[in-house]
Amino acid sequence: MSIQSKHFLNNPETLVVDSLKGLCTLNPQLALDEENKVVYAAAQDRSKVALICGGGSGHEPAHAGFVGDGILTAAVCGSIFASPNSSQVRRGIDLVENEKGTVIIVKNYTGDILNFGLAKEQYAAQHPDKADRVKFVIVGDDVAVGKTQGKIVGRRGLAGTVLVYKIAGALAKRGASLDEVYATAEWVASRVGTIGVGLEHCHVPGTAAGESHLGPAEIEIGMGIHNEPGHRRLSPVPALKDLLPQLVEFLTVTTDPERSFLPFKNDGSDRVVLLVNNLGGVSELELAGVVGEARRALEAKGVKIERVLAGTFMTSLNMPGFSITTLLLPSASETGPSVPDSSLILSLLDEPANVPGWKWAAGTVPPAADQITSGAKRQTSAVAQEGLLSLRADDVQTFNAAVERACNALVAAEPEITRMDNIAGDGDCGLTLKAGASAVLKGVKEGRISGEDVVRSVIAIAQVAEEQMGGTSGALYSIFFSALAQGLQANHSGSQTLTPALWSAALSSALSKLYTYTRARPPSRTLVDPLATFIEALAKTQGANFAEAARAAGDAALKTRDLEAKAGRSAYVEGDRLKEERVPDPGAWGVKVILEGILGQ
Repeated sequence: MSIQSKHFLNNPETLVVDSLKGLCTLNPQLALDEENKVVYAAAQDRSKVALICGGGSGHEPAHAGFVGDGILTAAVCGSIFASPNSSQVRRGIDLVENEKGTVIIVKNYTGDILNFGLAKEQYAAQHPDKADRVKFVIVGDDVAVGKTQGKIVGRRGLAGTVLVYKIAGALAKRGASLDEVYATAEWVASRVGTIGVGLEHCHVPGTAAGESHLGPAEIEIGMGIHNEPGHRRLSPVPALKDLLPQLVEFLTVTTDPERSFLPFKNDGSDRVVLLVNNLGGVSELELAGVVGEARRALEAKGVKIERVLAGTFMTSLNMPGFSITTLLLPSASETGPSVPDSSLILSLLDEPANVPGWKWAAGTVPPAADQITSGAKRQTSAVAQEGLLSLRADDVQTFNAAVERACNALVAAEPEITRMDNIAGDGDCGLTLKAGASAVLKGVKEGRISGEDVVRSVIAIAQVAEEQMGGTSGALYSIFFSALAQGLQANHSGSQTLTPALWSAALSSALSKLYTYTRARPPSRTLVDPLATFIEALAKTQGANFAEAARAAGDAALKTRDLEAKAGRSAYVEGDRLKEERVPDPGAWGVKVILEGILGQ
């Protein structure tokens, strides 16, 4: 897998400041000290504890995206993956000067600790009367680095840090004292664990394009947020249902002396907050799948999830990866003044935060798994099909074999059709046709699609196209096969066995019905080109010369490479590129593959 090394920017040197200006445009409650790259609350309530965070840029929305009402008071930003210097941090401390004191929260990286720590000590030296009014919290939530390896430097700070921000920020907003905010932040920091996984490293703007660090079938568990290597690599890329249990084991294990960081009991009494974080380059579609599998993996370990948060909280630029974090809530047996009540932690987490970086959350326990999906399943009514005509193929085994050949040919052709569609469309045609073909093959295997009852089989194929293919192709195929079932019944003339003439008449009828719903007419660079050519050629011989009609359709599909797109997704593709590539229409090519598969070529 190659590293994405292209970026949208003016200049790598100005990217951080440009981004902070954009953030302040988005959020009017913020102000920016451009020279020191400090984003702070413009109308701070100075009667309450202030929270400062910061570090290298490139982790957005952390940290500046969390500044505002309900979370942070200021964020001090360094260059990409580089800590701000102590002078910048000192300016941040000065900007949030208040009556109660300030809590500094940093991730456990040497540069951040040294520069923020130096600024704290300088402030204390110059303001001895206020020396005890600046507190320092370090968050190290990574569970990938073993205790021996991290003996001196400790665990890296990852996405669990944002939970510390949120809970401490909400408590400060309520008017809690400096000691209360500090103690709660320290406790939360001690109870978060995070494990990340990536498909590839990220690219830092302004640096040379890097080589791929992972093979095309590899992923890396435990990658850091600054391109640090992970704990181990896996190949091939496992399914989420196999990957997430491994990640959860990192978080909950208590028998591994290297990685038993959190006091899980693993006896069914553990309660957690789950945070699923996008490291920068994962689609929302995939991330939601991760949420579901993370929930299943935790519940399989007997862990009860009290809250679920998901989205982009702490990134590594454009890294294609995600992390999962658990905040282990206090158990009933944990008592004492240093242990906050779990209801307090959850209420602080649930309080609204008026900042762009914090994501929507339900603020409730997730519904039980069996309540998420409806138990009602779509069924084709037997009563509705009572009036269907039963038509048998002339040779049932030949019919079934032809259907299987066509479907297997579509499955085999998926990579080539996808390649075509990546140029001439939106890239999904090959997978769409493969999904439909696979479902039809299953229907044949189960006996739902058979030459014993062709009309019901054609209706079943139409249903497959609708439910398994979807999109434009699925709708077109479903309309066509539904119309074909109508045509077979309308033109049977008392016959109980299909004849070539009946097939031809029914196909012509189906094409006419299809034309009702699409403006595409040959030549249009769509699947209609070979489909219409085939049906019209077949009609000339009343269905007697299938092979010749299929060859004509194949020629029509090939000719689409030189046609101007008038319909379909290709109509949105720049015309010169289509001419240059001379790629046939992928939908038309799919029809060619089907017909040649039926023919046995």
